[in-house]
Amino acid sequence: MAGINCIGILTSGGDAPGMNAAIRAVTRSAIYSGFKVKGIYRGYRGLITGEIVEFKTQNVSNIIQMGGTILKTARCKEFQTPEGRKMAYDMLQKEGIDALVVIGGDGSLTGARIFATEFNFPIVGLPGTIDNDLFGTDKTIGYDTALNTIMECVDKIRDTATSHERLFFIEVMGRDAGFLALNGAIATGAEAAIIPEISTEVDQLEELIKNGFRKSKNSSIVLVAESPITGGAMSLAERVKNEYPQYDVRVTILGHLQRGGSPTAVDRILASRMGAAAIDALLEDQRNVMIGISNDEIVYVPFSKAIKNDKPINRELLNTLRRLSI
Repeated sequence: MAGINCIGILTSGGDAPGMNAAIRAVTRSAIYSGFKVKGIYRGYRGLITGEIVEFKTQNVSNIIQMGGTILKTARCKEFQTPEGRKMAYDMLQKEGIDALVVIGGDGSLTGARIFATEFNFPIVGLPGTIDNDLFGTDKTIGYDTALNTIMECVDKIRDTATSHERLFFIEVMGRDAGFLALNGAIATGAEAAIIPEISTEVDQLEELIKNGFRKSKNSSIVLVAESPITGGAMSLAERVKNEYPQYDVRVTILGHLQRGGSPTAVDRILASRMGAAAIDALLEDQRNVMIGISNDEIVYVPFSKAIKNDKPINRELLNTLRRLSI
């Protein structure tokens, strides 16, 4: 808490539904605790260029239900250089900002950690990413909404899939993590999920075909994580055409559909709790921590842990999917 009068907020990296709920919670909790608040537009880039506006409580009225982020987001190459970070630090000094709350995923928190260490600057991170791939938190902001979007899309695809005898590969986000694919597959009653976590252990496509999929069904839906490790849906479809030409394959890539939409109640509540907790953390003199949630309790996770450790997939879920898709 030492010497903090003004708190800056920014969102960085890929947007996620619930970021606005988090911005609202951080702003209002900070004002409630007597801090000034400044919103930084376009992530770390805005920190360098000075796109900074003072936020009052009305700046965050009527945003809890909105997808995306009112603060905009951008990837920033400059911030990855020591010169860029020095410019950002000078801007914080100029604006009188004493602490930062950064809402974003793995890359954003990595940047926050480097910056905090270089300039001994208090930063608290909030896990805003639909991939759910940050270690130390059961859920990330945006994950539940993305999962519900995937479920709605796959339900619609199933209507057409059952009208034809086809194998449908549906590609979902999750570059290094199969949480969306695996849980999405369970939620939609899909036949399988092809995920990066086990790609090195088994040939998932071969296993799928070998298990005599479609023996009792006229169509099959398989969720695929968009990872370079799995090769994504397109390369799997190519393989099927070459190795199992008897199957009629269709590919659907859900892409940015998954990022959008009004956040679910789960994400709004999660973001609100985490946003308020970020201010509590600063009041308790915490720094370089990510706010996480573990067994429904707020936890503080050191940046070094949140970023460096891979979040394990729950093997029990894989087993459940296998048993339920016979």
